Amino acid sequence: MCGLAGFWDFERRMDRPERCLDDMAGMITHRGPDDQGVFFDADMGLGLGHRRLSIIDLSRDGSQPMESASRRFVLAYNGEVYNFLDLRRELESQGDLFRGHSDTEVILAAIERWGLIAALSRFNGMFAFALWDRRDRTLHLVRDRIGIKPLYYGFAGEALVFASDPAAFRPVPGLSGEIDRGALCLLLRHGYIPAPHSIFTGIRKLLPGHVLSITGPGSLPEAHPYWSARDAVTSGRAERFSGSPAEAVTELETLLRDAVKCRMVSDVPLGAFLSGGVDSSTVVALMQEVSDRPVRTFSIGFEDEEFNEANYAAEVARHLGTEHTELYVTPQQCRDVVPMLPGMFSEPFADSSQIPTYLVSKLARAQVTVSLSGDGGDELFAGYHNYAMGQALWRRSSRIPAPLRALTGAAINSIPPGAWDRLLKLAVPFKSGGRAFDVTGDRMHKLADVVVRRDFPDMYRALVSAWKDPAAMVIRGHEPPTLLSGLDTAAPSDEILEQMMYWDLRTYLPGDILTKVDRASMAVSLEARVPLLDHRVVELAWRLPLDYKLRDGSAKWVLRQVLDRHVPARLIDRPKRGFGVPLESWLKGPLRDWAEELLNRDRLVREGFLNPEPIRKSWREFQSGSRRWQSQLWIVLMFQAWLANQGTGVGDEGR
Repeated sequence: MCGLAGFWDFERRMDRPERCLDDMAGMITHRGPDDQGVFFDADMGLGLGHRRLSIIDLSRDGSQPMESASRRFVLAYNGEVYNFLDLRRELESQGDLFRGHSDTEVILAAIERWGLIAALSRFNGMFAFALWDRRDRTLHLVRDRIGIKPLYYGFAGEALVFASDPAAFRPVPGLSGEIDRGALCLLLRHGYIPAPHSIFTGIRKLLPGHVLSITGPGSLPEAHPYWSARDAVTSGRAERFSGSPAEAVTELETLLRDAVKCRMVSDVPLGAFLSGGVDSSTVVALMQEVSDRPVRTFSIGFEDEEFNEANYAAEVARHLGTEHTELYVTPQQCRDVVPMLPGMFSEPFADSSQIPTYLVSKLARAQVTVSLSGDGGDELFAGYHNYAMGQALWRRSSRIPAPLRALTGAAINSIPPGAWDRLLKLAVPFKSGGRAFDVTGDRMHKLADVVVRRDFPDMYRALVSAWKDPAAMVIRGHEPPTLLSGLDTAAPSDEILEQMMYWDLRTYLPGDILTKVDRASMAVSLEARVPLLDHRVVELAWRLPLDYKLRDGSAKWVLRQVLDRHVPARLIDRPKRGFGVPLESWLKGPLRDWAEELLNRDRLVREGFLNPEPIRKSWREFQSGSRRWQSQLWIVLMFQAWLANQGTGVGDEGR
């Protein structure tokens, strides 16, 4: 795991370019603390910088940027290609020789022998890289299929810049640093900024599964996909798995075992995050099965039982015989992470589970350099509550004529949330799964906004939105179209549930979940690997019939059946919990002064990005207890904290 940075100064006007390249790489030291390397082609004005976290081939033979054997290609690469040993054996059988044993050298040899696109189709891994082709004078920027690893690019003046982290662009002269108000609108809606947008005007994120090939100055060409989630879904539905449910479980287990095993190749200590849920427990169970020694597992616990799963993780660890480490963190330890967040996330990012993700990464990094994670199971196997809820809402509301739905929404909104809360306590006095039935006045108002939508993509967008009208919140704001609002909204399935899974695979998974894991783990120089997102597993998941995922009232049925072969169901079967923190009590208590300073009306006016009136109104309503705006306000606070952090060092405080 590493970080890359570079530029192509087409006119060769940059003063001291090699110093600039060094400084760019130095800005992302946290992504690779073990080594730094640079390559500079003075004739072309092109530079590649690299920071290395040594995982495979710890010798100098694994250092980057690396040249191919013929010296045609130069590579700066972040990530891992897990099937590199198989590829190496095939390349050796065709006459290739290798000086070291890194996957970087295999990537270069594969590209040289088979060509870039053909080689990419054979790589199984997570990666983002910059490849300079000296012969054709072409720079290729590449991102992995699912979007596990980040890659930003754009212009600083007349020079093209690219990096794993936009913090690397700070030393480059000519970078405007202007905030993109459209991207800010997207942040307020989603809590993250979906690709290809970034918070900076003129800087973009390369889409997952895409290649961008640049041959010289001028406007950038369009990036092209070498793998498509849409194609994976379409072909999976066209070639449905025809075996029995038991055969599906066996095929998934066999593939997952291989995905886990190849991600355990490492020249440094390796472990796994373990929450005690289905996804992480499945990964750890298969790791333990293929390992010749106890796997090191890590979990954190909380004093607040509503958020604590450490006891479940400990039971799973005891059953599997792992070498388990857990840390119970205090509320103060969690809150101490908050000032670090703007430095960890070079763009504003507001999924509050970023805090425990950082803490468990820090815990793991004390013992290992690589940790496997269970991320991806919910999106592939229909695990989110939103899926069943969205499907039920659309099935019921779509039968009601639009005018009547509008009247229903207006009627719901006519009753204040506080009054709804009192009514609901009388109407819904029971508990579900040991927790109070989670229907509130705020959720009723959310329901009113959802049911009036004209079609299902619009409904799902409303369902997953934080702020209802972000453009009204941002001064001179205009929200750009996204996958859910005008770009490719027609999902390649007529099944409502599969539409939601498809949209999440392309937006929420790379934009939120994988961004969170990458930045939080890299802040402590830990490599996180995600075997459930092996592209072969993704493709198999889309071949499986929907009733293999939702079956007998159980979400993620087929994945649970794999786990049942290794861990008793009694250790796993319980209501699903998120990996969250008690934002509501924090923002009304110990973080109130911090938040009040960031949301100060005069400050908002002076900065000129956010309309202070709706924010101040929401803050007052939240503090009075009449509205539960904590999630929406957290997004604003993360932007404000990030804005205040601009101009300071990035990454060091997270290490």
